[in-house]
Amino acid sequence: MAGLGRSFGFLWASTGMSNLADGVLKIGAPLLAVSMTRAPTLVSLVGAAATLPWLVLALHAGAVADRADRRRVMVRANLARAAILAAATLLAALGLLDLWLLLAAVLLAGVCEVFADLSAQSILPMTVPQERLTRANGRISTAQMIGNDFVGAPAAGLLVVALPAAVIGAPALLYGAAGLLLVGMRGTYRLAAPARRRPMRVDIAEALRYLWSHRVLRSLAITAGLLNLANSAYFAVFVLWAVGDGSRMGLEPAGYGLMTTAFAIGAVLGSLLSGGAAAMFGEFRTLVGNWLISSLLLLVPVIVPSAWALYPTAVLWGLVGAAGNVLVISLRQRLIPAELLGRVNSAYRLVGMGGMPLGAALGGVVAEFVGIGAVLVGATGVCLAGVGLVWRALSDRISGPLTSEPTLSDISRSR
Repeated sequence: MAGLGRSFGFLWASTGMSNLADGVLKIGAPLLAVSMTRAPTLVSLVGAAATLPWLVLALHAGAVADRADRRRVMVRANLARAAILAAATLLAALGLLDLWLLLAAVLLAGVCEVFADLSAQSILPMTVPQERLTRANGRISTAQMIGNDFVGAPAAGLLVVALPAAVIGAPALLYGAAGLLLVGMRGTYRLAAPARRRPMRVDIAEALRYLWSHRVLRSLAITAGLLNLANSAYFAVFVLWAVGDGSRMGLEPAGYGLMTTAFAIGAVLGSLLSGGAAAMFGEFRTLVGNWLISSLLLLVPVIVPSAWALYPTAVLWGLVGAAGNVLVISLRQRLIPAELLGRVNSAYRLVGMGGMPLGAALGGVVAEFVGIGAVLVGATGVCLAGVGLVWRALSDRISGPLTSEPTLSDISRSR
């Protein structure tokens, strides 16, 4: 893309392809599950299967990103996802795909996602100059949102009705294309190898110490963990609140897909406007404000369970969510030393995303006993508590930019 270089263009195109696949799978897999069972606990397992690999493999995937060529890791992860989903598509076409095989396919695709995503966030500072990171992240985020929600989600809603097997088959083709596009990136994307290779556990421990020693990153990671846990519980059962004759909203599957299209419209705007908002209001004030608004908006479908209120709410969800994500990712890429970026990113995302499978499973269990509405309200309360925690922890930085604290040498001396 203009001003960001040829290699970034290939990375951006690959990101668009892989996130289009993510969007179809993210919406299509739960809708397939709903066609197999209406039990909240079983449906919520789809969300848990997609995010469980982050809890188990994030730290190791980050260490791999710091040791291996990051582009090659992404190529192999995308091609592996393509092969896994192609096999599941064949089973679906033969009428052999059941809920448990669907969960297995989603779980294995999630394993590949961990390696692909961590390498993708770590490769960007090697592709564009540091002063263009926020702009590049905005473009990447836009591609992610367009693929995930603007195109992929409504396509999933239509495919699950017209040709269910294509809900898995289309992502298989797209992941394959995403892997092949990365071959067009020039150069090597591997850090200089150290004189002596250390055990992986030593590398991981160094990253964990850095994250814990950095007050800004530590506070943001803990808050992100609470927000993601609560949102996973919320959206794991939200499909049952919104879709079907027995739901509160009564949407058709295609209507549910349109909700994520509305989300994507807002997300594109949020990705493009995030830099200007941060310059105007300050990074910390903008970030925490976005998190607060996003949390409060979770109450709207509970108070007004209708499509006319849901779609504009989804636009605002997308706008504030995407703006917050761009700011957080750019901050991490600036604050973390290059030689630690993959590992500290993985440690951050372990804290930030590790609670997602627990939240998804917990949402299903709680919904079975006290109802879906109680899950939606409770998740909102947890989100608001998380925003309060980060505000209290970092309120002294409200008037200025978030800057680095410990250096790599500081962390090394603390071992």
